[in-house]
Amino acid sequence: MPTLLLVRHGRSTANSAGILAGWAPGVDLDAHGEQQAKHLAERLAAVPVSQVVSSPLDRCRQTLAPLLEARPELTQRLDERLGECRYGDWTGRPLAELAGEPLWKTVQAHPSAAVFPGPEGESLRELSHRAVESVREWDAEVEREHGPDAVWLACSHGDVIKTIVADALGLHLDNFQRISVEPCSVTAIRYTPHRPFLLRLGDTGDLSGFAPSTDKPAAPAGDAVVGGDTGVR
Repeated sequence: MPTLLLVRHGRSTANSAGILAGWAPGVDLDAHGEQQAKHLAERLAAVPVSQVVSSPLDRCRQTLAPLLEARPELTQRLDERLGECRYGDWTGRPLAELAGEPLWKTVQAHPSAAVFPGPEGESLRELSHRAVESVREWDAEVEREHGPDAVWLACSHGDVIKTIVADALGLHLDNFQRISVEPCSVTAIRYTPHRPFLLRLGDTGDLSGFAPSTDKPAAPAGDAVVGGDTGVR
C-alpha cells in the first residue's frame, strides 16, 4: 500500500493571466511558480520518494526540476494520461470570457455531461477514466518494485487531481467541482485492498510526516482507525 503524493504544478503564466492553458505550448511557470517548485523540493527533503511520474507538459516538468536536481537517483517517467484536460476550442481563451459560454454551466453543475468543443476536445468522463487508471496502475507497479511502504510522487494538473480525489472519496464526478487544489499543493492518497484513504488535500505546508515511522500502526493495514487517525504511519 504505497503512498501517492499528487502534486499540482506551480503557478504558471496562464494561471496568473487567467487563461485556460490546456495543452497549449509555451506555458511555463511564472516567477512565483518557480519559487514554489524550489520550496517543494525543500518540503520533500525528509521523504524517501521512490518514483516520480509526471504529465509531459512543461509546467509540470519545471515544477519537478528542483526535486530531481536534489535527488539525482530519481528519474522522471512521463505519462500522457496525467496530462491536462484536452479543452478543445476552449484552449487558450480567458476564463472570464468562457464563463459566458452555455457549456460553462454544465461544467460547473453537471460535469459528467461536459464534452469540450472541437476535434481535440475530450469529456470530463474521459479525463477521469484515464487519470484514475494511470495512478492505480503506477501505484501497483511501485508496490511491486519498492514495497508496500513506498512513497511515490505524480505531478499533474488541477482538474486531473480533482477527478482522482473524487474517485478516492467515492464521489460522483458531478461533485468533483467541490474539490479545490492550489498550485504546487500536495494531495496524498493511499490505495488499499478495501478502499483508498485521502491523507492530505491541497497541502502547501510541511510534508515530513510522510517519512517512514518505526511505530506500530494503530489498525491493520487497509482498515480505518476507529475514533480517528493517530498520526502513526
